[in-house]
Amino acid sequence: MIVGREWLIEADGCTPEILRDRAVLKTIFSAVISDLGLKTIGDGIWHCFPGEGGVTGLVALTESHLACHTYPEYGLATFNLYCCRERPEWDWKKELSAALGATSVSVTKITRGTNTGTGAIDGGNTGDIDIELDFSAAGGSA
Repeated sequence: MIVGREWLIEADGCTPEILRDRAVLKTIFSAVISDLGLKTIGDGIWHCFPGEGGVTGLVALTESHLACHTYPEYGLATFNLYCCRERPEWDWKKELSAALGATSVSVTKITRGTNTGTGAIDGGNTGDIDIELDFSAAGGSA
């Protein structure tokens, strides 16, 4: 039984100043939510760290959640989207390259739930993991 899909996204080579801008991140969240037809529960929680720190954001969804953490000191932004129903793919590479100046975006997609007949670890759940190794915005290859 499949109970959901989870996307783990890392955007590297981002413009540090943009990673400190809560408004930019809220715009990205709005685009993901709108484009995928998701429904929010409340307004979300946002925290801007002082000084040269980044931003953490979390929006609860009727489908589960969308979260981000930015690390301006490393030019890195991480996102997590979990949905309990099938959703189309969102073009994280294109969108995060444009919005954050990311030079590389990697996306890991995990199928959540129990898959009988496959090698369960510690009797727990296993999931299909689809990993694309190179998402260089410059079109490089692995």
